Amino acid sequence: MQGLELSRRFYDELVGPWLQRAFPTLRHAAALVGYGSELLGFDDAMSQDHNWGPRVLLVVSGADCDAHGAAVVDGFASAGPAAFRGVPIGMANRPHPPPQSKDALGDVRHGLEVWTLERLLGEFLGGPAPRDGLAWLGLAEQRLLVLTAGAVFHDDDGALSAVREQLAYLPRDVWLYKLAGQWRRIAEEQAFVGRTGERGDEIGSRVIAARLVRDLMRLAFLIERRYAPYPKWFGTAFARLPCAPDLMPTLHRALTGADWKTREAALATACLDLAELHRARGHPGVFAPSIGPYYERPFTVINAEEIIAAIRAEILDPALKALPVIGAVDQVSDATPVISDPARARPAMAALLHDPKA
Repeated sequence: MQGLELSRRFYDELVGPWLQRAFPTLRHAAALVGYGSELLGFDDAMSQDHNWGPRVLLVVSGADCDAHGAAVVDGFASAGPAAFRGVPIGMANRPHPPPQSKDALGDVRHGLEVWTLERLLGEFLGGPAPRDGLAWLGLAEQRLLVLTAGAVFHDDDGALSAVREQLAYLPRDVWLYKLAGQWRRIAEEQAFVGRTGERGDEIGSRVIAARLVRDLMRLAFLIERRYAPYPKWFGTAFARLPCAPDLMPTLHRALTGADWKTREAALATACLDLAELHRARGHPGVFAPSIGPYYERPFTVINAEEIIAAIRAEILDPALKALPVIGAVDQVSDATPVISDPARARPAMAALLHDPKA
């Protein structure tokens, strides 16, 4: 049984009935969100060596957390069994220890935790749900995914479900800005596969080709309107995109081509396919994608600048429309300490997008 289903049954069969008996008036949501490959359904036998097992986060009001949080956590330690469906419920000696604070409590003896919604959002988003475009740009998609993946097993007042719905995907103009930003990344390097290859720099050409394959995969996530996970599960999640079966052979040629011309041709084909997919999906932006030479040089590229301009023209939010096409935090950095800490990433992105001349 995979972890998400195990945790669902943990709540339905054990935690929920116990709460009804021991704390019958406690209004709560019960979910599995936050960390763990089981949120995405990617967990396997190896995943079980860390932070894997029957886990449930109870989300309660601040008043109820103050009044009942410690009693719930302590009470379940006494009432809960040592194992559930053959899996130990204890969480000791694992990389993510249970929380121990006023508004988030857990216990190494079991996987039941009590959180307030405000603390949950602070933990994974660095603060409240984003209210404007700039706040959205400071959040890596992986941080949004950890709150929107997983599952809600029970929700008395609907507050957690409402937040998950709000965060389910990027607002229209933020999405368009990120699409333009992703094409900007491609525009900056697409000619360099050929330029380095033409100079005999085979390893440099291969490195740039691999970077562009990654950028094209990120573009595919955006076109399919799906959040991209962090690198360990990036390829696995990509393979499940609707467009992946058609794209993967071309991307594979770009990665394995024996010479730079083969790699360049495959990358140009993938660019064209994704641009056409954008149009086929009916996404905003009027452009005619075409493949041709890079100015007067003999390198094959797509007309990325025209695509960027066409997408950017569809942005309605004047604040986003006025920004330089830089992208969001996970488009300008893949450094884990940056994108995994939204409390730092959000102000850092705001500073990066600020016009120092203004």
